[in-house]
Amino acid sequence: MRVIDREYQEERERRELSPDAAGAADTEGRERSTDPDVLRTDYQRDRDKILHSKSFRRLSHKTQVFLASEGDHFRTRLTHTLEVAQIARTITRALGLNEDLTEAISLGHDLGHTPFGHTGEAALSASLARHRGIDPASPRAQALYRHNEQSVRVVERIENGGAGLNLTAEVRDGILNHTGNLRAETLEGRIVGTADRIAYVNHDIDDAIRAGILSEADLPETTHRVLGANHSARIERLVWDMVDTSAATGDIAMSPEVWDAMMELRSFLFANVYTAPVVMAEVDKATHLLSDLFDYYVEHIDEVPEDYRSISEGDDLRAVTDYIAGMTDRYATATYQRLFIPHALSY
Repeated sequence: MRVIDREYQEERERRELSPDAAGAADTEGRERSTDPDVLRTDYQRDRDKILHSKSFRRLSHKTQVFLASEGDHFRTRLTHTLEVAQIARTITRALGLNEDLTEAISLGHDLGHTPFGHTGEAALSASLARHRGIDPASPRAQALYRHNEQSVRVVERIENGGAGLNLTAEVRDGILNHTGNLRAETLEGRIVGTADRIAYVNHDIDDAIRAGILSEADLPETTHRVLGANHSARIERLVWDMVDTSAATGDIAMSPEVWDAMMELRSFLFANVYTAPVVMAEVDKATHLLSDLFDYYVEHIDEVPEDYRSISEGDDLRAVTDYIAGMTDRYATATYQRLFIPHALSY
């Protein structure tokens, strides 16, 4: 029986993957040099570093969309991350690119997400703006906290008591550039950016149907026609179109018709799910909770754990932001109750 060690795997990547793939042997490296692993390539090591991090474990108790969902089948930030990884790896494999790099980026892309999903991201931005004398409604304020930038901060600075995870440049680039109109340097990173949208558009529809906010029949007819009439059909269509179009163009892309249909579904979600009354009621509560926690810890900076204060290098707002961003939903809620809700009298 032969041992498939790192050198063998690197040679197999050169031999079998597309010339456009990011080979592990050709990585730009880490900020701090380390001896190579005997069995694992550098991207495999990065994947394992992320999997064993505290920030990754906390994703299981961070909300995706539904802040007060009842039942065990609603997505969390962790299950979202795993769905992104599955979709991205399927596309990567079909295009002959580097699955290990794709998986590492996928698993790390949301490590900087706050408790209570994007609601928490907006609440932290607004809190930072208030304390810096910036209008919380301004575009400048909205840029004060971005989860992709925080994800990079997590892997570069926060994990391991300030030492970070010392990941390769390609993984850090993919994590930073997975959202919005940002563009990763590697094809693998670009796949994760689109797989992220494929995953959340489809699983947020699935969760909204489960929550009784909408039904499959409520979705736009045009998206049914282009993408299919159910969850499975939509994902299959989006993945295949991305593989087919990318292979034809030499870059990571979808056909205009399919891309437009996916973005129509995204707009539909914003209009009918993310701003639905049942969701907004919980959004208001979560925003109030995080704003109060932020103000409290700015006034009581000595109660922020020493690890966060030392990492912040004297920037109290940075320390408070890092601490609250790392909280899970339930820890943030329990902390709020401890600080602000008097204990009921016992009889």
